[in-house]
Amino acid sequence: MPCFIAFLRGINLGKRRLPMSRLKALFEELKFKDVATFIASGNVLFTATERDTAKLEARIGAHLEKSLGYSVDTFVRTAEAVAAVAAAKVFPEDGRDGVTIHVAFLQRELPAEVATKLAGIRTADDEFRVIGREFYWLCRIRTSDSKVWTLPEMKALRLPTVTMRNLGSVRKLVAKHVA
Repeated sequence: MPCFIAFLRGINLGKRRLPMSRLKALFEELKFKDVATFIASGNVLFTATERDTAKLEARIGAHLEKSLGYSVDTFVRTAEAVAAVAAAKVFPEDGRDGVTIHVAFLQRELPAEVATKLAGIRTADDEFRVIGREFYWLCRIRTSDSKVWTLPEMKALRLPTVTMRNLGSVRKLVAKHVA
């Protein structure tokens, strides 16, 4: 059976706190196998016979909403796809001190026009790259100090819902769980 990783948006933020043992049990209720969580931010590894990630996203999202009482945006990738994200060196500054790279997971690829506009947004501190169903954000300052998300051109994009992870965390997940 193929291995998948679900990235859940908004888990363990605000009033949406739940033990990872409960999250693991919810995935096991869906008859997934080899379920494991990675850090308490909504990263769940599992195996399934279903191979269509869109169907898995819908099935997981519906089950979580029914069980938890609130909507949970769900983004599913194969283990191989996540390994490729972890291995990507999309910015020459990757690995330098003071640089943070985040990866945003999308359910579908951005329309070409939106992807081009996002990749064109650049400040002295921020850059973006779009590759498939992910986009990467390089930030040369503390991410909480970045003003890039308040720029009029960023707001005009009306990006779809995403879940974002620090690329370093994705790399640790792959090193620990993906052969």
